[in-house]
Amino acid sequence: MSHFDLTDGLMWYVVFVYSTVCHEAGHAWSAMKLGDRTAYDGGQVSLDPIPHIRREPFGMVLVPIASFLLGGWMMGWASAPYDPQWAERHPRRAAWMAMAGPAANLALMLLAALLIRVGMEWGFFQPPDFLSSAHIADGVGGRGFEFAAQFVSILFSLNLLLFTFNLLPLPPFDGSNIPFFFLSHSAADKYRQLMWNPTTRFIGLILAFRGFGYIYPTIQTYALNLLYPGIHYS
Repeated sequence: MSHFDLTDGLMWYVVFVYSTVCHEAGHAWSAMKLGDRTAYDGGQVSLDPIPHIRREPFGMVLVPIASFLLGGWMMGWASAPYDPQWAERHPRRAAWMAMAGPAANLALMLLAALLIRVGMEWGFFQPPDFLSSAHIADGVGGRGFEFAAQFVSILFSLNLLLFTFNLLPLPPFDGSNIPFFFLSHSAADKYRQLMWNPTTRFIGLILAFRGFGYIYPTIQTYALNLLYPGIHYS
């Protein structure tokens, strides 16, 4: 592997780890604030990646590195524990906890977008001729600006993907918790039983991985056209 590829891989991994940590810390922090201290007691209310890696070493280390080496993209997962009895007693609180993870990714994506726009205003970045996940912006004026542009590009791309993927309204993804905002307590109990059925979760995973590739390019194009109004990427 070349030095450039090694640098690429390290940059992707740093962004992946901290984006995933922010997602899980969002779950853990919101659960703590809403009355469930399970994740707090497990050390997940933290931006320190070590407790999260300790909990999910396979999803946080082995799979991301292997997926990058094999496909040039970081895939993986982490998790934050919670008390299922608390979630059963307070379905709307559990739904807020679920939404806090994607909200953290949305915040990171918006931060990356802000940095890209500021970089363009200051003449450090410019829109690229050809878009890729690692080149949402091009650096102008030296290797340092190219490195910075690549970093914020990956930050934008990965968190856009994590935000949209986790909001899919299918179990076991966070978006499947949205109905809890609107259901009565008895209906929430029935929905929860359906959502936690292993067959339902397996079907949800299959549908997500088969269908996401069809809808994500449209979402990505829309986000990029908001980032660069007037250019109209397609």
